[in-house]
Amino acid sequence: MSGPLPPGLRRNMVTICAMTATIMQALDTTIANVALPYMQGTLSASQDQINWVLTSYIVAAAIMTAPVGWIANRYGRKRIFIICSAGFTIASVLCGLAQDINQMVLFRLLQGVFGAALVPLSQTVMLDSYTLQERAKAMAIWGMGVMMGPIMGPSLGAWLTETYSWHWVFFVNLPFGALTVLGLIAFMDETKKDLTLRFDFFGFAALAVAIGSLQLALDRGEQLGWLESNEIVGEFIVSAVGFYYFFAHSFTTARPFIQFALFKDRNFVTGCIFMTVMGLVLYSTMALASPYLQNVIGYPIITAGMLLASRGLGTFLAMMMVGRLMRYFEARTLIISGLALTAGSLFQMTGWTEMTQVPEIVTVSVFQGFGFGLVFVP
Repeated sequence: MSGPLPPGLRRNMVTICAMTATIMQALDTTIANVALPYMQGTLSASQDQINWVLTSYIVAAAIMTAPVGWIANRYGRKRIFIICSAGFTIASVLCGLAQDINQMVLFRLLQGVFGAALVPLSQTVMLDSYTLQERAKAMAIWGMGVMMGPIMGPSLGAWLTETYSWHWVFFVNLPFGALTVLGLIAFMDETKKDLTLRFDFFGFAALAVAIGSLQLALDRGEQLGWLESNEIVGEFIVSAVGFYYFFAHSFTTARPFIQFALFKDRNFVTGCIFMTVMGLVLYSTMALASPYLQNVIGYPIITAGMLLASRGLGTFLAMMMVGRLMRYFEARTLIISGLALTAGSLFQMTGWTEMTQVPEIVTVSVFQGFGFGLVFVP
């Protein structure tokens, strides 16, 4: 879309829209965690049922992330970005209006389906909007949204739940989602559509079954006793069969769903491994830290949320600095430093007890967040 606005201003507006979409999606992976006990009472749900509020979102997002690239290239990045932003916002409002657990799980499933595209599309838009020399700065800006979302989620969710009600955990997306959609319509350029692309339905179906089953098994395993449960064993078997058919099909078809030639690039593979490890560390420690602070030490929900936000402060500082640091240090030097900080802070957390004081929690969290930032952008 062409217009009278100067290119620099248009780029800044697209950046703001991409960042808003990223933060919305990243927030919703964790913001509902602290509100679950309140939802459980309102929706008259059992402990097993209320956990599906998280599980349904994660499984849907995990499955629908895979075909985002193909869909955007086939139908146009701007159109898909707008549809997914609008769909995510509407699904968020529906979650806030849910009257029973079945409606909540269904609407969270929809939220995951639409939300899956927001982070990869926003990253692609950011990379396209900046020159090669400016990409470190662009990824630092984008990384703030991705990393700050899950870190801010518990504290923001705690404040909204305590001050208003758990419904506002979802309603908070409405103004940001509306602004994102309007901004994308006004300022983003449409990409060229590739109508020759063909979709590998079998490959996608096999991968979706494999990822969905694995995610269900990992998410529900602790509640059901892992391999003592027939459900978990069945999910692992279905996942293994799905992965077998996916790889067997992908290596024998002319146009597989995922081009494995990408993985010949050593830097790409290394980056994927690092981000997988950091994602595991980020989300697992976030999931454990909130109940630890509330149930073991006994902090109120607001205090726990503020303490969890201290890790976000460290990440924010690193994101602010890392773009400039990359001018003077190699990327691998920053990554090694970040991994060392993360490992050291995680080791320090192994000694935490109900007697651990606030200064230690804040210090370790800030250093851990700083380590995340040093790894993420490079």
